[in-house]
Amino acid sequence: MKQLHIKVLVGLFLAAGVLAWGVARLWDSFGTLPSVPVAAPIVLALIAAVLAATALALRARLRAQRERRPGAKGVDPLVAARAVVFGQASALVASLVAGLYGGVGVFLLTSGLDVDPRRDQAIYAGLSVLAGAAVVAAAIFLERVCKLPDDDGNGGADATV
Repeated sequence: MKQLHIKVLVGLFLAAGVLAWGVARLWDSFGTLPSVPVAAPIVLALIAAVLAATALALRARLRAQRERRPGAKGVDPLVAARAVVFGQASALVASLVAGLYGGVGVFLLTSGLDVDPRRDQAIYAGLSVLAGAAVVAAAIFLERVCKLPDDDGNGGADATV
């Protein structure tokens, strides 16, 4: 399984942000801009919490297995692989979503925050970007937890469980 690269995530974030900023400018010139949902940062934060909890649970189980503690429950490689795939997919989607909300937030900041609804939308957009960054951080942490140790055999440096 290939390792997640930060450059790809940053590129997705920036491309989505620039596209969203342009679309927001165009949309606002034709009428009212669609609102940023209040649930967006909440859902992203929940995904980040699930990823972080999964990473912490797998790390504890792998540490207990490595230290050969009595009664230590091992980690099925398929479970670890599914967790890593979930984390990688979540990081890719979160970087796109955070880029979209980041672009809308930048547009709202540059268009003026003197109207209360626009200020609220800018806050929701900013919180969505922060929650998206938390998803990416939790996904990278999960990937690092499930990474196989480097060996001289077939695995290579990019191998994850």
